[in-house]
Amino acid sequence: MVPLMSLWLPIVLAAVLVFVASSIIHMVLGYHNTDFGKVRDEDGVMAALRPFEIPPGEYVVPCAGSMKAMGTPEFQAKVKKGPVLFMNVFPPGMPGMGKNLALWFIYCLVVGVFAAYLTGRALGPGAEYLEVFRFVGTVAFTAYVLALWQAVIWMRRSAVTTLKSTFDGLIYALLTAGTFGWLWPAA
Repeated sequence: MVPLMSLWLPIVLAAVLVFVASSIIHMVLGYHNTDFGKVRDEDGVMAALRPFEIPPGEYVVPCAGSMKAMGTPEFQAKVKKGPVLFMNVFPPGMPGMGKNLALWFIYCLVVGVFAAYLTGRALGPGAEYLEVFRFVGTVAFTAYVLALWQAVIWMRRSAVTTLKSTFDGLIYALLTAGTFGWLWPAA
């Protein structure tokens, strides 16, 4: 068994590497630029929604509110007439990236902590690189990727977009696994 505190360096370094890799993926490579489509008459849609002053949050339209209400003819007519939306509303203005980047880095640290904890319980000091790599890589891949597919199932998120994010998660998991394998404590 390897104590969690003795793995602080691979936890932090893996988070830094994942943070840098995700920055390169999103700011340089650009393959996520087509993840979201543009509605026709964007200005008209925005102008039509603006008077409602919808507060920031997540919404579904139409919203039944209960399973019983979903069975009513009125709700079913709304769904049939459409449009049906799942939407995230943000506050007006340019989003501040500082908070989001800080939260992303904290998330990367948390993934590292869980990978360290689970691997430290399963493997001892001096474990072989490939053994550490496989264990940490599996934990990190699970953390970075698997929950993304729920949105494909329930929210109709594009499978292509999710495949791109899955590829990103694979890169993050490989970086995390490689870092832990490299810095794993000797016997």
